[in-house]
Order: sequence, then structure tokens, then C-alpha cells
Amino acid sequence: MQKIGLRIDVDTLRGTRLGVPELCQLLAEHGITASFFFSVGPDNMGRHLWRLLRPSFLIKMLRTNAASLYGWDILLKGTFWRGPSIAKGGAAAILQAAADGHELGVHAWDHHGWQAGVENWSTEQVEMLLQKAVDTLQHITGQSPVSAAAPAWRCTDNVLLAREKFDFSYSSDCRGSSAFVPEIGGKRLHTPQIPTTLPTYDELIGSQGVTTANYNERLLSFVRPGQLNILTIHAEVEGIVCSSLFRDFLTRAREEGYCFCPLGEFVSATAESLPSGKIVSTEIPGRDGWISIQK
Repeated sequence: MQKIGLRIDVDTLRGTRLGVPELCQLLAEHGITASFFFSVGPDNMGRHLWRLLRPSFLIKMLRTNAASLYGWDILLKGTFWRGPSIAKGGAAAILQAAADGHELGVHAWDHHGWQAGVENWSTEQVEMLLQKAVDTLQHITGQSPVSAAAPAWRCTDNVLLAREKFDFSYSSDCRGSSAFVPEIGGKRLHTPQIPTTLPTYDELIGSQGVTTANYNERLLSFVRPGQLNILTIHAEVEGIVCSSLFRDFLTRAREEGYCFCPLGEFVSATAESLPSGKIVSTEIPGRDGWISIQK
């Protein structure tokens, strides 16, 4: 069967407490294990509201009906009061994902902070925040996270260099088409990259005639037989408001001969056989601001 790697980003406290248990139950019903990437520090996602001043972000918010999709408790987190600790409020859900046998990875300490400022961070800053997230996940689950995934696919050379300080079996920091090992200034690094290859819900919905009625059909049309296929979903979306839509997607995908697995299954025993590649920044339709892509 054609494998689709399933990456689940968990950005907020609401996504952790509500979306993760729902997804764990749904995946268990289908006999699927996936890769969960957790943000574990303060939930400051509401601070993105200042971006409404940017037309591209406002259009995206209106196109995806973000208020009903994410909920006002997410959209206001960290605005009028200090954002709550995701690790403290969501520890039980994180433990459930670990107990169910899913791969656990680091998403961020502060998702908003990363998305808003990572391009200006030094290697030491990235390493310090990664270490805080790694220590927190290890404290909750008793095991070290096996991987890391950059929030909003925003990755810099300093991020890649910081990743090298950790014993991650892979990272998933960019969009692309195949597994590879990054290089910086002609020097090949060690940690393989498993890029996201398929579009996300917020990139497709409301664009070019895509509605909830035809979303799953359109998403499956992007799967490339015989090649790397990595789907990223969000606990705040597919785990809550769109859980029934995602349930239907899993059923349809299985009927078409697809199965799902953690991203780690696409990493060979050694990275030496993987090609080298560069990561550069660009903009893509459906997303606000820059992201990192495999060149």
C-alpha cells in the first residue's frame, strides 16, 4: 500500500486538551500511529491578531472563517493576559499520545514567538528554547522526543545548526518533495529532513472552489503514487471542528489503497544514502508570510 506520513502539529492549549484525545481515539479506530509535534510553553497564539493589519492575513482569516474554526479562546490567548502553560494544562493529553504509541516530537516552546521572530534568532537562542521544550516533554512522558518540526515551516540556518546539537532522528522543517540532508555553505549536516509535501486545510479551503463537500477529494488528488507523501494536520482543526471531515478522509484514503504512518518510517537506518539539499525561504499561495522550502 502507498504510505502517507501523518504529521500532527499541536500549537495551543485547546488543541492539546481537546484535539489530541479526539485524534488519538480516531487514529486508534483506524489502527494508525502518527507523529505528534507538541508546543509546550506559553500559549500566546492570540498575539497573531496584530497581523490583521496585513491584507493577506486578513483575507486568509476571512477565507477560512478562523473565528469559528479555531475558537475565540485560541484567537485571544496571550493578548489581554499572559498565555497559559500548555505543558501544565495539557500533560494528560500528551501522555495519552505517548501511551498510544505515537511518535513524539518538539514543535516549539512558544509557537507564536517562533513564528514571529525565529528569523532573527541566533543559534544559541534556538538551542536554548529547543532544550526547554525537550526537557518539558521528557519530564511529562519520561522519554526524549525523537524529532522536531518548525512551526509554520519557518526554518533558518541557525535552526538547522541548533538541531544538530540534539539527538533527533529527523526534523520536518520545510515544504518539499523528498527526504534529504540539509547543507549549509557546502557543508552537509547530519539530521535528515522529512518535508511536508501535501497542502494543508487552511491553504485549500475557500480557494478555487474548494469547500468541505469536495475538500477530501481535492486533497487526495495531490497524493503522488510511488513518491514521498507527507500530510500535516492540526489538532486545533482536524482534531476539533473538522474531526468528522478528517474521519471521512481516513476512510476514503483507505478505500483508495493508502495507509498512514509516522514520519520516522521514511528515515533509513543511515542518512548517508539521502541526497544533500538546501532550504530557502519563499511564499506560497494560501499562506501568509514566508515559509521554508526544499530547493
